[in-house]
Amino acid sequence: MEDQCCAPGDGTGATEAPANAKKVVCPSCQQEGKSLDTVTLKSLLTVPLTELRAVEYRFCRTPDCPTVYYGADGEQQFGEDDICEQVHQKHPASDDVLVCYCFRHSPATIRAELSQTGHSSAVERITAGIKADQCACEIRNPQGSCCLGNVRAVVKRVAARQHSVSCSV
Repeated sequence: MEDQCCAPGDGTGATEAPANAKKVVCPSCQQEGKSLDTVTLKSLLTVPLTELRAVEYRFCRTPDCPTVYYGADGEQQFGEDDICEQVHQKHPASDDVLVCYCFRHSPATIRAELSQTGHSSAVERITAGIKADQCACEIRNPQGSCCLGNVRAVVKRVAARQHSVSCSV
């Protein structure tokens, strides 16, 4: 349940593609994107919503790809200039891009807490917020789903870097 903060289900409105389904790849990078509910697009797009079409949309998580969302038919693409948030997956090394959009955690805030206390409580605080029904990943997170996996990876990466820096001093 902890990783599915938008219960029931994961809140994305996305379904797993059948094993024999054709891959839907990003028109820019040719990588398969993650299906997401249009509520995510409607919440984050800065373009008129009349531009949305009656097609499935996908999220492209490839860091060096300019496309964030694309229509499964390949006819429409939206980049970061078209949405109201910077996307963590597009800037994985950036300290200031949020990794948790509901509770406003970034690599910088995680690093600061680790420096001050020797521990990051970000995962625990997010989990508490989830239990208190305070998350809204489907409308705040550009990937349209829970951020806990991303946050855990950032905490691990930042802690490892801080440890390696302190060991080399």
